[in-house]
Order: sequence, then C-alpha cells, then structure tokens
Amino acid sequence: MSNYKIAVLPGDGIGPEVTNQALKVLDAVESVYGDIKFERELFDAGAERFLKTGVTMPEGVFEHCQAADAMLMGAIGLPEARHPDGREVNGDVIFRLRFDLDLYAGVRPVKLYPGVTSPLRDVSKGINYVIVRENIEGLYASRTGGCNVRGNVATDTIIITREGTEKIVNYAFKLAQKRTGRPIDGKSIVTCVDKSNVLSSYAYFRSVYDEVASTYSDIHKDYAYVDAMTLFQVMTPHNYDVVVAENMFADIISDLSSATVGGLGLAPSGDIGDNHALFQSSHGTAPSIAGKDIANPLATILSASMMLDWLGERHRDHKAIEAGRKIEEAVSNVLREGHYLTSDIGGKAGTTQVGDAVVAAFRKLFV
Repeated sequence: MSNYKIAVLPGDGIGPEVTNQALKVLDAVESVYGDIKFERELFDAGAERFLKTGVTMPEGVFEHCQAADAMLMGAIGLPEARHPDGREVNGDVIFRLRFDLDLYAGVRPVKLYPGVTSPLRDVSKGINYVIVRENIEGLYASRTGGCNVRGNVATDTIIITREGTEKIVNYAFKLAQKRTGRPIDGKSIVTCVDKSNVLSSYAYFRSVYDEVASTYSDIHKDYAYVDAMTLFQVMTPHNYDVVVAENMFADIISDLSSATVGGLGLAPSGDIGDNHALFQSSHGTAPSIAGKDIANPLATILSASMMLDWLGERHRDHKAIEAGRKIEEAVSNVLREGHYLTSDIGGKAGTTQVGDAVVAAFRKLFV
C-alpha cells in the first residue's frame, strides 16, 4: 500500500474549481488501483486570505507543506492584493515555498496534443519539449532585497551561483536522458538559453553549463540567446527537447511556449527539489471567470499527473508512475475526441464536464 500525504492549496479565483477536478482524478486513481491512497489536506492560503486577514500563508500552513509528500496548487493571486511596494502577494506563497524548500527546478512540459489547434502555421513536425527553469536564483532572487532610492531610482541584482547552475543543468541533462529526444529527429539535446553575448552573469551561466554538459557524452549541447529563442519557439519548435535557462528568462519563454500548444489551460508545471515538490497549473487565477464553471482544468490535472510521476520516481513506486502516465493518456484521449473542450480551446464544455470526461477516459483505460 502506498499512502501519500498531499498538501492542497486551491488558492484564489478559478483555483478551487480546477483543483476540484484534479482531486476527482486522484479519486479515480485510488478507486482503480486500490493500493494507492492520498491523504489530502486542504489549506487556505492566497490573496483572498490576505485581503481578509493581512496574512497570505500562515506559518502553520508552510509547516504542513514542508511535511507533506507533495503539494498540489490551483492558482494564487488577485490584482488588488498587493504589498505597499506594489508586489502582488502571491509571491508570499509561491516564492516562499520555492526558496525555503529549495524547489530549484521549475519544470514546464510543452506538448501539442492531437486535437488541439496551434496558432502556428505548420506543426506537422510536432511540438514536445520541456523548459527547465532555475527557480531560486537569477533576477528573482532579489525580489525583496532590491534598492529604491528616494522613489527615483530602483535596482535589482541578478544572482548566478556555481552550485545553483550546476544543479539545474544536471537536472536538465538527466531529464533529457529519460526522454525520447526532440520531435524532428529523436536527438537528445539540451539547449542553454541566455544572454551571454551581453551580460557577464549569463556568460558565467553558460560556462558552467559547458562544464556540466561535458560529463554527458550521450546528450548533445545547444545554445540560443533569449531573444532569438522567442523566434525559434515560433518558427522551429520541433528542434527542441530540453531547454534550460535562468529564472526570469525561463519564466518568459514558458508563457510563449504555452501559446504554441493551446494556451495556459494546457500548461502544467512542477517546482521540484531533491526532497520536496509543488505541482500547479501555469495559468493565473482569472478572477473575471471565477465561479462560472468555464475554466480549463486540464493544466491542473496534468500537473497532478506530473506529481504522481515524481512521487513514483522518488519512492520507486511503479504503480504511481503508471497512474501518472495513464492520467496524461486520458487527457490526450479527451482532447483527441474533442467532445468535451472548454472555450479557450474551441469547445463549449464546462470545467466540471471536462473533469468528468477525464475521469471517464481514465477508467476506460482499465476496462
């Protein structure tokens, strides 16, 4: 029997709605497998809580997250919930968990599923790559330590360390070893995205990348300046397998990547460390559509799939790994059939209908 303690942070806006659908899928996993159980604890953390109490995430909630086997999050943040300096309070949760639990690898799969229309003209060669984001360094490391002088000058400092860069580059190469290569030719390749032609911090990032890459003879090296990368993601996305980048650059190219495969409603992610991991959809809270049962829950459901894969790898639980893959297969089947799609990807189905369709498709795989 595998029993996993999951800290669930539904969050704000559409967060609770999409989280509920992911939890239904986890219910189906328990029902089908029998010997996989999830002990789920739901916690109130986020912008709505901040507006009511002045505290975004109580210390006790953080401690529960720290003690859990994994964390599952809906979406956190509201435009009106801000600190006096203008920063949104969602960082009180997301950055706190990332930095304090050393969730150094931001993993963002980019996959065009059959049945999903891409805005790109020609996707016949496929889109299937992963962006690996250094999660706790880079420009975002100075998020609360910047300098604002007399309201006239503001500065932030980028932080690139050897240890942090080695960890994230090693993660990227090890991930490439597990994958089947890029769509165009099956070549296993890790692309380093930076701005090393201008800034010494990124030149250092690339030099450490080169050192680490030299220890992986089975994986090819590749480079792209971040401005050029935004072009390549649109023109030749089939050329990529695993992409590794500093915190802010990876944040930016991740959102661009999602636009090529159907939007943020199909963009799952994991914030992963050696001992802890948080899984969440990449989209925001979308308060304008909250409570209308029209949000796309698939990114959160796919994030739950990633969570099972990580738990399975960590605990050598082959059934958990299989269950995670079956969830993704069920999502793929729902998208291919096209009967239950939300409006953002051309359908008319509601959030709950899509969740139910994934559950049905998941159960069908075991009939």
